[in-house]
Amino acid sequence: QVQLVESGGGLVQAGGSLRLSCAASPSIFSINVMGWYRQAPGKQRELVATITSANTNYADSVKGRFTISREYAKSTVYLQMNNLKPEDTAVYYCTARRGALYWGQGTQVTVSS
Repeated sequence: QVQLVESGGGLVQAGGSLRLSCAASPSIFSINVMGWYRQAPGKQRELVATITSANTNYADSVKGRFTISREYAKSTVYLQMNNLKPEDTAVYYCTARRGALYWGQGTQVTVSS
């Protein structure tokens, strides 16, 4: 069983930045892949970024603006979001794959124009 708790969402103007955090338990050492998904109103959930011990991957829509990283000491994964756009508005979900795929509760990000 993996528990994920996201934080860091909020309201920001276009062009601004936010950093999302995802605290995982047990330790992220035991998790193969961690990632972030998002779901905007009326749209399907989409993969934003993933991180493994070997690499990171990003959706085309966020490349060059978002950065996923992790801090083992705090068992936390981050999503740094820069140059935010109104179309980034969504509920952002942290995920962890350790056999099954686990989901956090989500955090709202709203970007105003």
